[in-house]
Amino acid sequence: MEVEFYKHNIGDDEQDSISKVLKSRFITTGPVTSEFENKFAKYLNKKYCVGVSSWTAGNLITLKALDIGAGDEVITTPMSFIATSNTILHVGAKPVFVDVDYQTGNINLDLIEKAITKKTKAIIPVHLYGQMCDMKKLNNIAKKYNLIIIEDCAHCIEGERDGIKPGQLSNAALFSFYATKNITSGEGGAIVTDDKNLYNKLKKYRMHGMSSGAEDRFNSGYKHWDMELLGYKCNMGDLQAALLIPQLKKIEKYWRSRKTIYKQYFDMLKGLEHIALPTILPGTKHAYHLFTIWVNQDKRDDLILYLKEKQIGITINYRAIHLLSYYRRKYNFSPGTFKESERIGNSTISLPFFTKIEKNEIEYVVKNIFSFFTKPNIN
Repeated sequence: MEVEFYKHNIGDDEQDSISKVLKSRFITTGPVTSEFENKFAKYLNKKYCVGVSSWTAGNLITLKALDIGAGDEVITTPMSFIATSNTILHVGAKPVFVDVDYQTGNINLDLIEKAITKKTKAIIPVHLYGQMCDMKKLNNIAKKYNLIIIEDCAHCIEGERDGIKPGQLSNAALFSFYATKNITSGEGGAIVTDDKNLYNKLKKYRMHGMSSGAEDRFNSGYKHWDMELLGYKCNMGDLQAALLIPQLKKIEKYWRSRKTIYKQYFDMLKGLEHIALPTILPGTKHAYHLFTIWVNQDKRDDLILYLKEKQIGITINYRAIHLLSYYRRKYNFSPGTFKESERIGNSTISLPFFTKIEKNEIEYVVKNIFSFFTKPNIN
């Protein structure tokens, strides 16, 4: 049997939506992008949404629009995808890492105040695997020190904690629609905010800093545009938006399916002493983006090879950022600096997890994990 790591949900609805765009006047940023932005903002109960070409590009222009740059420090976690900290570097600021909570893998809020200096301008929490950080507590810290919060919600569209949804207690929240995300357009992302001034700046930053986009010029007759700031080219197009709109209607249905699959994995694996599972905290609606296990780091890579031999797709989410070669060279990081992030980075494996996975496929994955740990050479 072969079990792939991920399969998308793109079907007839999405193909019909794409077909309509291909027959229309706009395939770049146009009316369908606007429709998606309005619907996504409404889903999250936010005033504004800006569609972009990726989470990475979105975070870059958000940092720029919030005037974060050279000489500034941004507190974040080393347990994330590299885009979180890389974008901080790209605007000339410095990522300041804070270790994570051992139960969830989310940034340890009790350590944040110790990391704040006169140069600190923002905090970027990451809602790892689909479980939100304690945004009420983080918001209190940010208010105390007059700091910006930018939420990394790449894993957490559907999440909620203590009645708080993504974007509710931050200056901006960013989402990814990469190929393996809970809704996908292959590539793509979105920024949500209630700040009208930030929204207007972001629309310019995603389009070279121009005063008007193609749709504006088309609908209003020709007017000379101006370049008002030094922007980038990272706008979402109508083809991407057309893929996303039908999925928005099914997002809670998909969530319920992933919740069921998560429970199946959990129930089958909870008795195995050789692995640990991230804790889902009370008062949390988990987005169930990934199903991740934490394995003894001395056995982790051997288990990866074993599962690969059994044709089971896996990935690693994530290696600790501060121990990657670039960050070691730049900041002289060494093992032991952020112990919990390193423990997770050295032990984590993400298992096949998607709405179309069959129960017998889950059973096959679990059976082979058990088989690995009961082999004669495993102590």
